[in-house]
Amino acid sequence: MIVAGVMSGTSADGINVALTRIQGRGFRSRLELLAHYQFPYPAEVRRTILATMNASSASVPDLSRLNFLLGELYADALRAAQRRARLECQLVGCHGQTIYHQGSAKPFLGRRIACTWQTGEGAIIAARLGVPVVSDFRPADMAAGGKGAPLVPFLDYALYRHRRYGRIVQNLGGIGNLTAIPPRAEPDDVVAFDTGPGNMVVDAVTEHLFGKPFDRNGRLAARGEPIDRVLRELLRNMYFRQKPPKTAGREQFGREFVRELLRLCRRADENDVVATATALTARSIGIAVRKFVLPLVEPPARFREFVVSGGGTKNATLMAMIREELAPLKMRVRTTDDLGMPSEAKEAAAFALLAYQTWRRLPSNVPSATGAERLAILGKVSYA
Repeated sequence: MIVAGVMSGTSADGINVALTRIQGRGFRSRLELLAHYQFPYPAEVRRTILATMNASSASVPDLSRLNFLLGELYADALRAAQRRARLECQLVGCHGQTIYHQGSAKPFLGRRIACTWQTGEGAIIAARLGVPVVSDFRPADMAAGGKGAPLVPFLDYALYRHRRYGRIVQNLGGIGNLTAIPPRAEPDDVVAFDTGPGNMVVDAVTEHLFGKPFDRNGRLAARGEPIDRVLRELLRNMYFRQKPPKTAGREQFGREFVRELLRLCRRADENDVVATATALTARSIGIAVRKFVLPLVEPPARFREFVVSGGGTKNATLMAMIREELAPLKMRVRTTDDLGMPSEAKEAAAFALLAYQTWRRLPSNVPSATGAERLAILGKVSYA
């Protein structure tokens, strides 16, 4: 079955489309990537999305309009991808654009509520393409007691489990998240959680100081030096010490967090500030691996590979910092490109696989990763 996956992450830089061929069922499914493409958001759309994320107030009519607009943009991207690849998909899995995620329950009007919101109307995509669409994946896991994320571990386990040694699969999108797969792991052995900021804080600092949407290839950070006193203060944030399962987003590492980072840096050299934001991602990954992953397997050396995906793989300075952080652990740092999956296609491919499982009425959450009390069939189906 040819299934398209669509992903737009917390960086809100655009739409990733993966066209895949999938066979089999459950964790034994076989996925072949046929093509993948990226489509940037129009600048005004990106500004609107970023302003909407974690906003304390927003226009209800504009939220509704954005939902339908993103459906149209996703449909446009899918049509363009199919045209370029000369393929036609039979099913679409669309994660949507997260504008709010609260994985833990908090008091609201007399009840304790956990909630999430991924916008981008699946019915629009189905109507424009003439094929069924699975969207809104997170709520079913949350209804089962989970945090609604991370969901990519289903793909990570299917693609990267190994009989002889363990792998840690790290994604560097707006948020960083890892999947730890011990050797000979069964699905219940997988541990996955958000490590903290991926590119999000670096992008925001670079935008604020240099007027650029991101630090291309890590060149700005390479000219600076991380400010250790600031890193020590930022890493006191309780999120980095919180035990998994846990999930993060702009609610934890958005505008307020970046404002605090800039305040702590005061009048430091601007390149040093970008280097500090970059080092924060690398250090938080190191904390996550040492504190929450290595204790899982004896001896820890059986985690031999650290496999990285996402846009952050293009940041040479960040990748160098990660290698330095993990060097004492004697893990080989690779990218998913080395193992046959382009790093920027992996998350979109994951939602193609999740949609395929849903279409076959099979569960695809990983309770050991999300904290759910049971397996759940994810997503909602919009028929053409």
